[in-house]
Amino acid sequence: MRFLVDANLPRSIVPLLLKCGHDVEFARDTGLAAASDQDVAARAKLTDAVLLTRDLDFANIREFPPEDYAGLVVLRLPDDATAIMITGIVERFINVPAFVGAVRGRVAIVEVDRVRFRPPLA
Repeated sequence: MRFLVDANLPRSIVPLLLKCGHDVEFARDTGLAAASDQDVAARAKLTDAVLLTRDLDFANIREFPPEDYAGLVVLRLPDDATAIMITGIVERFINVPAFVGAVRGRVAIVEVDRVRFRPPLA
């Protein structure tokens, strides 16, 4: 699977995803560090990448219809979440095949202890 890691996430997520066998692009390395949501979304579409972000705007299914994307994974975590905590949460969910298999065409809202999908899983 291919991921676009948004600039609002720690770089430590990149080697984690690579270790799990995924292709990864980091927004800061592609000139998207200060890009608009629309530019980041366009890059995810262009590269058929799952967007991994902390930007809650991407959970707005009217603005970013999930069926138009390889997947939108929005981390909804406490503001004081550390890079270690964020990377650990991503690792916990990325290693669940059902999670990875269900994300295409959906928004996955990842919280500390659960994941919610929109549209919901059947």
